[in-house]
Amino acid sequence: MRIVIGEDSALFREGLSRLLTENGHDVTGTAETADALVDVVRALDPDLTIIDVRMPPTMTDDGARAAATLRAERPDRPILMLSQHIETRNVVGLVGTGGFGYLLKDRVLRVGDFLDAMRRVVDGGSALDPAIVAALVTPTRAGDPLAALSAREREVLALVAEGRSNGAIAAQLVLAERTVESHMRSIFQKLRIADAPDTHRRVLAVLTQLRQ
Repeated sequence: MRIVIGEDSALFREGLSRLLTENGHDVTGTAETADALVDVVRALDPDLTIIDVRMPPTMTDDGARAAATLRAERPDRPILMLSQHIETRNVVGLVGTGGFGYLLKDRVLRVGDFLDAMRRVVDGGSALDPAIVAALVTPTRAGDPLAALSAREREVLALVAEGRSNGAIAAQLVLAERTVESHMRSIFQKLRIADAPDTHRRVLAVLTQLRQ
């Protein structure tokens, strides 16, 4: 892949660049600030953009806002966001279009998982860190549609949010794939997500989860 990295930490940026290069990818550009990142991505149009949530100039959510800008310009642009801490307020609007991932930086150390997450994002899927999913999946208030889901269904939905296929979920939970398919049908029914040719029901289910 041709990859652009937006990261203000020189140590992390160079380490990530080396990891990607050693695994056959081409880091075509890097940026230390959110504004510079937007310019670099516009100029190079990479296959994947990796962005730190917190970047200069304010070191708050500049990276997330840069991602939103880039997605508004091209909704199918694959973006993988990284963060040192769990921050969810800027996730929902981005994950809804697919081709989006959000991982904690520690995940990069698990090279195989990280490279797999990159591929899923570039292929139009999603890749959410289990720790981030765990912070979002538990129902917290009255009227929450997730409250209708069983514990197993919430577990399945959490794995869907990570970008796992039915087969991968079945393997991880030691279930038959047909059982996972049954859980997914139940999830769609309880969340009132109808099957339609212009919708992606798995993404809509994850969006429902994140909005809560």
